Amino acid sequence: MYEIIAMLGEGAFGKVVECIDHNMRGMHVAVKIVKNVSRYREAAHSEIQVLEYLNTMDPSSTFRCVQMLEWFDHHGHVCIVFELLGLSTYDFIKENSFFPFHINDIRQMAYQICQSINFLHHNKLTHTDLKPENILFVESDYVVKYNSKMKRDERTLKNTDIKVVDFGSATFDDEHHSTLVSTRHYRAPEVILALGWSQPCDVWSIGCILIEYYLGLTVFQTHDSKEHLAMMERMLGPLPTHMIKKSRKHYFQHDQLDWDEHSSAGRYVRRRCKPLKELMHCHDSDHQTLFDLVRRMLEYDPAKRITLDEALQHPFFDLLKNK
Repeated sequence: MYEIIAMLGEGAFGKVVECIDHNMRGMHVAVKIVKNVSRYREAAHSEIQVLEYLNTMDPSSTFRCVQMLEWFDHHGHVCIVFELLGLSTYDFIKENSFFPFHINDIRQMAYQICQSINFLHHNKLTHTDLKPENILFVESDYVVKYNSKMKRDERTLKNTDIKVVDFGSATFDDEHHSTLVSTRHYRAPEVILALGWSQPCDVWSIGCILIEYYLGLTVFQTHDSKEHLAMMERMLGPLPTHMIKKSRKHYFQHDQLDWDEHSSAGRYVRRRCKPLKELMHCHDSDHQTLFDLVRRMLEYDPAKRITLDEALQHPFFDLLKNK
């Protein structure tokens, strides 16, 4: 018997509510209630299958994938019961006036995300929809301090432990890979160019997430694929010719992006995006190593992109290993 006490969020799929589970001595849980629409029901059953598999592979949730407690069908609505977590990293930034996270918090969060998604990759799964909304804090308690530089209050996390959620689009290596995956701003170039994708597309998304944590805002703020590619080129340099040649998309002329820098869209991209190096707040070794890691995650060619096994050995994380 579940008693709904608060709304936690909603999306196209349905909503997530906080409930008291009266069968479990009043424990608070999160229940995802899926719309009674066939494609959302199918995604929910696919998510349940992945969550059951992950619970079997990692019963104590060492690798920080959200734990499903049970699921049931209520008048055609698939309901999935989860452990109750804190705010998403996106909501935390939003409620903190889009202040970025401190670099030490980014280091701890990034390490956990890389460990979690690496566990998926080793178990032949790709998440395919990584974004700050799908990384949740276990607890989002904070202390408020006055930031004298910005002349306003700033929330600082007490605990940076995270969990990864939303396995509705997670895909096993041997399953059908749909052409389009990922939420637009976190979508890898191989997906936009319809060149096929696998685990490296998650690594690209993580690179985008880390930059967002660092800046407090989304870097690829666009709804158009060609504009998205123009933003990538502005930030990361030209796309590799071999990827352009393989793509059947009509975004190119003479092996170059067909893009007018002087159009209003061109001006928007120049104003909105800077080369990656220019986004650094300062040039000490912490910031340098973070940007080196991000640059390797945002490698256009998925075959050359850093793997998460390699990322976990990156110097940015050395401080965590010396403790």
